[in-house]
Amino acid sequence: MKISKYLHSCLVFELDGYKLLFDPGKFSFAEGEVTAEMFEDVNAVVITHIHPDHYDVDILKQILALSGAVVITNTQIGLDLDKVGIVYTIFEEGTANFGPFILKAFPVAHEPIMDNPLPQMTGFIINDKVLHPVDSMEDKLLEHKGIELLLMVTMAPFANEPRISGFADRLQPKQILPVHDGYAKEFFIKQRYAAYVKHFDKLNIKFHEVYKVGDSITI
Repeated sequence: MKISKYLHSCLVFELDGYKLLFDPGKFSFAEGEVTAEMFEDVNAVVITHIHPDHYDVDILKQILALSGAVVITNTQIGLDLDKVGIVYTIFEEGTANFGPFILKAFPVAHEPIMDNPLPQMTGFIINDKVLHPVDSMEDKLLEHKGIELLLMVTMAPFANEPRISGFADRLQPKQILPVHDGYAKEFFIKQRYAAYVKHFDKLNIKFHEVYKVGDSITI
């Protein structure tokens, strides 16, 4: 399974020629480094929640026009898609197959943001190897302790580094792919990722310094 990052929390999972795109939101497309054309061959688009750094209806329209992909999301996003006539599949809890991918979906609580109502948010386990908690660090996620790969928020208005690293310390994944870093310039991301590497090396957890458009790992 190949996982490619397209800034912030926009990710493409690829296996056996099938491509699954997660959260093509505004932050990834804001400066023109990422374009809809990069996703013209995706098979499915998963939207985890309604925040604009994860979901933008105009960007989604462009991707769907090029790819003809199916949309997988939750009820709150679905109600918004109804307004523009985009067809979608509700998948917010349980297990389902999409191509070669086995997705386990479950509700997760978004970390609190100042003066902001919490959205409906869906987390995932992908092929029993990858935990995608999205913007959550709630204790129930610790039931996946020891998982192969954690998609870990690294920068956010709702968390600081001790909170973030402490969650991962307790979860003890074998590897970490950093996400949610679209707020920062590259020089700052590199600096903070070096700090994360130093921290997680002590725990024998591999932290992948992935931050450029299209950077990928294979697990």
